[in-house]
Amino acid sequence: MNAEVPIVVGRVLKPHGVRGWVKVASYTEPPDNLAAYRPWLLANGSTWEAVEVDQIQAQPKGFLVRLDGCEDRDAAERLSGREIAVPRACLPAADPDEAYWFDLIGLDVVTPDGEALGRVERILETGANDVLVVRSEARERLVPFIDGVVREVDLEAGRLVAVWDPDF
Repeated sequence: MNAEVPIVVGRVLKPHGVRGWVKVASYTEPPDNLAAYRPWLLANGSTWEAVEVDQIQAQPKGFLVRLDGCEDRDAAERLSGREIAVPRACLPAADPDEAYWFDLIGLDVVTPDGEALGRVERILETGANDVLVVRSEARERLVPFIDGVVREVDLEAGRLVAVWDPDF
């Protein structure tokens, strides 16, 4: 993964009140991690613009945030739907036996015998366990991300080894 590519950690949902506050959803785990990351970058089309967080308040379903320069509801409305990202360097290093979800996206998935199953397209959170959506030219597979199935994750080689029947 390119260290320069910002990592999406949340989204501006909608304005809150008339004084420039916005409701924000966190994609981090735990959700409160979003409040600690700086600087925030807001998506602006295909680019990112740095913003300063003036105030942030935890809410039961996300955060209320006041950004520098966002003084009224109209300004807050213009931020609705924009993704929030941070530079990768802001995130703590993963433990040796762990990986961030975004690091798994794009990995080639193979069986222990080396048979290609496809590439990780995205990850679903099901509650019981995470599920890798693995797509090949021929099909899409849903592979549980659990110890009995995922044997190895090699980020440097861009490969994930899964005990999975290629016909399933």
